[in-house]
Amino acid sequence: MSAAVDALLAELDFRAAAGDPPVRLWLRDDDASAPGPALNRLAALAERFALPVLLATIPMLATPALSAELAGKPILLPCQHGAWHRNHAPAGGKKSEFGAERPWSAVAAELRAGRQRLSELFGERLLPVFVPPWNRIDPQLASRLPELGFTGLSCFRGFRLGATPGLTVANTDLDIMDWQGGRIGRSLDAMAAELALLLAARRGAAEARPALGLLLHHLDHDDAGWAALEGLLLLLTRHPAIAPADPRAVFGLGPGGHP
Repeated sequence: MSAAVDALLAELDFRAAAGDPPVRLWLRDDDASAPGPALNRLAALAERFALPVLLATIPMLATPALSAELAGKPILLPCQHGAWHRNHAPAGGKKSEFGAERPWSAVAAELRAGRQRLSELFGERLLPVFVPPWNRIDPQLASRLPELGFTGLSCFRGFRLGATPGLTVANTDLDIMDWQGGRIGRSLDAMAAELALLLAARRGAAEARPALGLLLHHLDHDDAGWAALEGLLLLLTRHPAIAPADPRAVFGLGPGGHP
């Protein structure tokens, strides 16, 4: 094993020896719109590790074929991923579909239309969780998501939202993709090293123990990325300091996907 993997295992061993509750591990995958080989591979991986996946689906690009495919893949749990996945940020700004420059009226209209579209495709299978494209949403807009029926919000680590009644925020913590280095899958060593640091930083945190979310993009994974993800899941799910978690439980939803 590498030094990075050894460091991660040492951190997990420390937690187990300290008697800490297992860290809940969950998966989110972004940008779904249609079925295909990559989606099949994602479902097979999820089944193997008994890890249901929150499948962030682009409403206005989603196809009826995806609905039919997911009917036979209950381990993939659809939720709303923006509206059109279009960038509205000003020139030079970081990409965002729902930034502060957009009025609530326009945002609400798009989100309602998107939710209606996904409801028509998935019915009761659609979870009331919102995932903004590029993991960005203006906090003031985010605080109004419950007005549209959303009870969950997921971005990336570092996103914070003040107390918002009726809305559970559960961010992902580790991205398996290297977007800056060529849109390729990260190595197992790179992910293990980062994860060891993330877990160490949580020691003694005053906040409630948050679940640990891995961020996937099945359409962008290369073979090396799939292999590294499989290796990471093998390492994590075999350790007593880790407990696989269902996204529905992470967001406080019942088995049927409702609060």
